[in-house]
Amino acid sequence: MNAQPDHVALTTLVNRFFRSLDERRIDEEWARTYLTDDVRTVTPIGTTEGAAATVRHTATALGRFARTQHVATGVLVDGDPATGRAIVSWNAVMTHVHHDATLRQRGAGATPLFTVGAHYETDVVRTPAGWRFHEMRIEPVWTTGEPPVLPEEAHGRTEA
Repeated sequence: MNAQPDHVALTTLVNRFFRSLDERRIDEEWARTYLTDDVRTVTPIGTTEGAAATVRHTATALGRFARTQHVATGVLVDGDPATGRAIVSWNAVMTHVHHDATLRQRGAGATPLFTVGAHYETDVVRTPAGWRFHEMRIEPVWTTGEPPVLPEEAHGRTEA
């Protein structure tokens, strides 16, 4: 079986997912478009279990910035998508623009950007509605600039 149409569909899923993050359309409809109900995400600022927790976590994380730009490159599909499961990985460059209030708080010389280079590895499954992320792991490789100030309770917390 030719896996090329699945590779194109999975690459499109990745690109649309990243675009949706920058457009800040993070709600239940977003979750239905990109995630399984029982999705698990592992990020540098915490782990979530379930689509509702992932929506809250993602909206909170993005809300710490005025704007973002997520760029995906080198999408690789491992396994046979014909089975309805695949591992999809890619490299990412994620640029975050701090809120003016953050810059004022940090004072003169504050860097307006926080940029992260990362590796994404995801398990995806084919559902009746199309391909969806079932598990997502984000591993930062490098950063520049200052991250946002995170609440103490966000470190290492699992949301359900």
